[in-house]
Amino acid sequence: MEKSRREFLQKITLASTIIPFANMESKGNYEGKKLRVALIGLGSYATNQVLPGIQKSTMCELGGIVTGTPAKKESWMAKHNLAEKNCYNYQNFDEIKNNPDIDAVYVVLPNSMHKEYAIRAAKAGKHVICEKPMALNAKEAREMIAACKAAGVTLSIGYRLHYEPHTKEIMRLAKDQDYGKIKFVDGKFAWKNRDPKAWRMNNQYSGGGAFMDVGIYCINASRYATGEDPISVTAQAIKTEPEIYRDIEETMQWQLNFPSGAVARGTSSYAFNCHKLAVHYEKGNLEMEPAYDYGPIKGKTHKGPMEFPHTHHQTLQMDGIADSILNNKPLRTPGEEGLKDMIIMDAIVKASKTGKVVPIVYS
Repeated sequence: MEKSRREFLQKITLASTIIPFANMESKGNYEGKKLRVALIGLGSYATNQVLPGIQKSTMCELGGIVTGTPAKKESWMAKHNLAEKNCYNYQNFDEIKNNPDIDAVYVVLPNSMHKEYAIRAAKAGKHVICEKPMALNAKEAREMIAACKAAGVTLSIGYRLHYEPHTKEIMRLAKDQDYGKIKFVDGKFAWKNRDPKAWRMNNQYSGGGAFMDVGIYCINASRYATGEDPISVTAQAIKTEPEIYRDIEETMQWQLNFPSGAVARGTSSYAFNCHKLAVHYEKGNLEMEPAYDYGPIKGKTHKGPMEFPHTHHQTLQMDGIADSILNNKPLRTPGEEGLKDMIIMDAIVKASKTGKVVPIVYS
């Protein structure tokens, strides 16, 4: 059985968590309209994280599924009381446009399939939630944004950490500068992946190695930790075992330069296990480990532990997205947020190939 990066993270979560989830067990007294979401792709992440997030949310409910596996369709229909008319495969998916029972779709597929299904969903008139990285490159990301705008539907990217309390505090510190200006950010996200059968090891589906898998976390973290978008980058792609990582990189390291003078170093790898974030300010520092998985996320500053409740990220994210769509509020993580990261990722790949400083242009 394929052991995905997400399965690895889930094992960490189960091993380290004995406290109950806060803010996720009660649906409260909400009686308004709910966002009915269909999941596209029923792999481990959709099953073990996104689905519970929807089920425990206040403003969402599972509206349907899209799967290429008939056995999964039958199982999900029985287990989650889904009508057959709300269950699709990849061939008849476009018929979802005629289904008023589904308001939005959540694309939980390999990276190479994000653009296709986001655009098909948009043309069907459904709001789109898409896992990160949102596409294989900035060109695809722009096409997804354009398709959703043309169809008059919203496009949200699954940056669940933007709803998580520790992460929101890092964003606040960047804005309010309690500890002064940000000087240096160091993000590392790595996990051991040596399975040649995993889709993440196939460039056709993943678009790269660890960088396209978990590098996105470090890139986005450097942006929310500084409150800025980087302007240039240098990078190196590394393979210590080319016989295993044939058409993908094993490790990527990069250095981002920001307008304020802040610098961020990032590392993604399939060679070891690590998920840390450190932010160094003029008057102090902050560290989180684990910083990116389902946790419980733990953090501390030079003043002591960061005391925030452990929450289920997908529950917070699904309620946040639903609130924006149902109440016509600005999205917290729109397609444009994902596009910025794709532009940066494109620049990092270019820098790793040329060995030069590559400017980052967002227009």
